[in-house]
Amino acid sequence: MELNKNYNPDILTCISNLSSDEVFTPPEIAKSILDNLPIDIWEDENIKFLDPVSKTGVFLREITSRLISGLEKKIPNLEKRINHILRNQVYGLSITELTSLISRRTLYCSKYANSKFSISKFNDVEGNIKFINSKHNWNQKNVCEYCGVNKELYDRNKKLENYAYSFIHEQNLDNIFDMKFDVIIGNPPYQMNDGGAVASAKPIYQKFVETAKKLNPRYLTMIIPSRWFSGGKGLDDFREKMLNDKRISKIFDFPYSGDCFPGVKIEGGVCYFLWERDYSGECEITNIKNNKKNFLKRPLLERNLNFFIRYNQSVSIIRKVLEFNENKFDKLVSPRKPYGLPTNFRGKTLHSNSSVKLYQNGGVAFIDKKEININQDLIDKHKVYITEAYGLGSSTPYQVLNKPFYGEPNSICTETYLQIGTFKSKKVCKNVIKYIQTKFFRFLVLMIKNTQHATRNVYQLVPIQNFENGINDDFLFKKYQLTQNEIRFIDEMIRPME
Repeated sequence: MELNKNYNPDILTCISNLSSDEVFTPPEIAKSILDNLPIDIWEDENIKFLDPVSKTGVFLREITSRLISGLEKKIPNLEKRINHILRNQVYGLSITELTSLISRRTLYCSKYANSKFSISKFNDVEGNIKFINSKHNWNQKNVCEYCGVNKELYDRNKKLENYAYSFIHEQNLDNIFDMKFDVIIGNPPYQMNDGGAVASAKPIYQKFVETAKKLNPRYLTMIIPSRWFSGGKGLDDFREKMLNDKRISKIFDFPYSGDCFPGVKIEGGVCYFLWERDYSGECEITNIKNNKKNFLKRPLLERNLNFFIRYNQSVSIIRKVLEFNENKFDKLVSPRKPYGLPTNFRGKTLHSNSSVKLYQNGGVAFIDKKEININQDLIDKHKVYITEAYGLGSSTPYQVLNKPFYGEPNSICTETYLQIGTFKSKKVCKNVIKYIQTKFFRFLVLMIKNTQHATRNVYQLVPIQNFENGINDDFLFKKYQLTQNEIRFIDEMIRPME
């Protein structure tokens, strides 16, 4: 096969396509993030930049490139200009020993800063790109007090990486560089295995953001998973702080992670933000999908809401719904384990006079009534069941939820399902099911649901209707006075439930 002589791939672009919890940043994304910083900083020979989670050195490289151009008038000599920038303005903390070598190779053209190949000679091998072999600090529960991981998983052979990231594990960061940074920028690790079931992982990216804020730079920008928008596992406190922080001036949101990291799937998408120490006001929100952008300047928190409205085009719809001040559907939805039975519980195959029908993972079984310890008063009621988990998929339109179904009297379910209601008749249950199947209903759920899990919390925007009569989208669109553009957006986001 003949080589295309004009094909010269960027090694950083190639690396960025590798999928892991420590996703490498494509050069084009790094450039886009840097574009949001004020232009005049590239002409300032005193400003200092830190990437506290350097992997490939892409941010450091692009920062250096811009400073080389911006400082040309102040430092005309190219060699002096490069030396000044690399020695006095651009700094990095690598997340592993390997990435420190890669980062130096990217920035200095040599993995050792003091080698004859380095474009700026330092007195040591690291230069201004450090790797600190930090340690976890285990508490009495054998959990690291800084990152929350399990001792059994990460207290390993010294020859292996322990993933004790220095930026969040070192108690005194001043001991590393002993200076004040004006700009902190990076793409932190997203999660760590916490020793739970089925390779359970807990988010850690929020700890990097929180640590960076404590250093109080002029500007902070990081690219992180978008799951924090709705909180969840270890993120509720972080979400509250972020959404109430008026110093966040910009958010660029990618609902489909592949639009940001080609070939990498991150449930819930990713985003990057700009935090400005001296700013206070509304946030510029940009939704990006298939290279198309939708922009709106608005508060991070709408009045009377405790979560972030992700899509700009949905804001007007939600405001119209909230104006009715109706009771919300989450009040009808059970918590997890409606009858105290976990997902892995298995009922009996044979029916007896004392048993009730059990909807479990994989099918239907039976369970003796005496084995049910909670909510026995609900067993003989009419209700609706729906699975707790349903993946969104990678592209619109979404289904959002699995199909609900009628829960007849003398039936219960395991944790696989949530129970909705109870209701007075099968007819009412069928009308509830019709409502859940509307695009309107599932669209409002989607505004909160950004993972496969659909707990009771995701139903808090959905208004309760009069279930004595059947409900369809035409009725709902008219009731809430949605415009054709708003209806079109719902149609684009939500597919019919077959």
